[in-house]
Amino acid sequence: MGASITKIADNKKRYLDLLLLGDEQESMIDRYLERGEMFVLEDDGVKAVCVVTGESREVCELKNIAVTPTAQRQGYGRKLINYLINHYSGQYTQMIVGTGEVPSAIAFYENCGFEYSHRIVGFFTQNYDHPIIDNGVLLKDMIYLKRKI
Repeated sequence: MGASITKIADNKKRYLDLLLLGDEQESMIDRYLERGEMFVLEDDGVKAVCVVTGESREVCELKNIAVTPTAQRQGYGRKLINYLINHYSGQYTQMIVGTGEVPSAIAFYENCGFEYSHRIVGFFTQNYDHPIIDNGVLLKDMIYLKRKI
């Protein structure tokens, strides 16, 4: 049948385990989950989930994207981002995404058409109640990337 992408309107917390892969502190997820739009990609089961928020009249932000560990590196994340770019085209002119300073994450977004925008120094150390380590890297600054849509 192939992959299908569905907007989730209620009971978004049922995907919390997957959301925690993309943002490992539940109180941070709570800041954007209800005001954001959630999408789930299914292909013989749930493979990926994301949350997008409107930040201004021109800008939407990809707040969280996570692919189940067994489905990673199979194109599901890119498929979901391509869907979002099409979905939000006409509503916004730019999509932004913030990530830790992890080369693999930055390379993923750059391969999806994003480019460096700016950094927020100390974001992870100031907003999380414990050290965040991703691929062996202690996250300190939030790196923002942007893409025209």
